[in-house]
Amino acid sequence: MGRQRQPEIADELLDRCTDHALEYGLPDRLDPLVRATGTSARMLLYHFGTRDELLRAILRQARQRQLDSFGELLRVRPDEAYTATLARAWSAMTGPDGRPYLRMFSQLRENAEQSLWPGFRRIATTDWLQPLEEGLRSIGRPESATLVLAVIRGLLMDLDATADTARTDRAFHELLDALDPARDVT
Repeated sequence: MGRQRQPEIADELLDRCTDHALEYGLPDRLDPLVRATGTSARMLLYHFGTRDELLRAILRQARQRQLDSFGELLRVRPDEAYTATLARAWSAMTGPDGRPYLRMFSQLRENAEQSLWPGFRRIATTDWLQPLEEGLRSIGRPESATLVLAVIRGLLMDLDATADTARTDRAFHELLDALDPARDVT
């Protein structure tokens, strides 16, 4: 008779592993996760099965955290123009709180993505369309959701490649001006 699984321990280990991966990236080996959790490789494998299953769990949890955080940033606020909401969301996504997610998910290479999370790039794109469409509807521009998402994704890739925050911020604000030329930029 084996030991009964304790989900709360697995949850705590997963939280620590996810925190570590968001700070340092997905590791190639278990050793960094062992050190981050203060447990053994054997215990991580006991709770998650394989290294790849643990990495998949880390990716799923990090993605859920990102969806929760960025989803809240993108929601419509009755007392705020949606372009102001987008400006605030852009600052958060590209700032210290958002960068770990961008770093982790840009780290996924095509071959790693296929084995760890098949279809991730498609899901990571399309799941933002609905909240953007809802928000843009508030300024009469719901049809611009794909354009806005494409510009955001492109600027995030540009920022990742060049670290030129000032230039990418200016480009994003040009997009906001195009969406709502009468917006208040104060």
